[in-house]
Amino acid sequence: QVQFAESGGGLVQPGGSLRLSCEFSGFIVDYYVIGWFRQAPGKGREGVSYISSSDEITYCADSVQGRFTISRDNAKNVVYLQMNSLKPEDTAVYYCALGPRGGCYDTAFGFWGQGTQVTVSS
Repeated sequence: QVQFAESGGGLVQPGGSLRLSCEFSGFIVDYYVIGWFRQAPGKGREGVSYISSSDEITYCADSVQGRFTISRDNAKNVVYLQMNSLKPEDTAVYYCALGPRGGCYDTAFGFWGQGTQVTVSS
């Protein structure tokens, strides 16, 4: 069974940093993609970034370009989202998800974690 566990969220002041982790297990395939999405209250899920099993990286949201970095540790089955220079508008629940291909829309991913709250506030 596919399992995900996000962690690393919390309360941070504007300009601060957080590192989110997505630990996953329960599948072995030739190619897969892990994506990060975020959802503010009352809004849909917004694609942030995704990384493939072959380390292909795409950043989806223009607002995070240059501030967020996605990476992976294959030995530990962990995907990270390093978030720097955080802004109040980054406040959201952040989710990781598994899909068979890359994409900036949630329809490309079929398995989701529970999410971790990120709050950016002074």
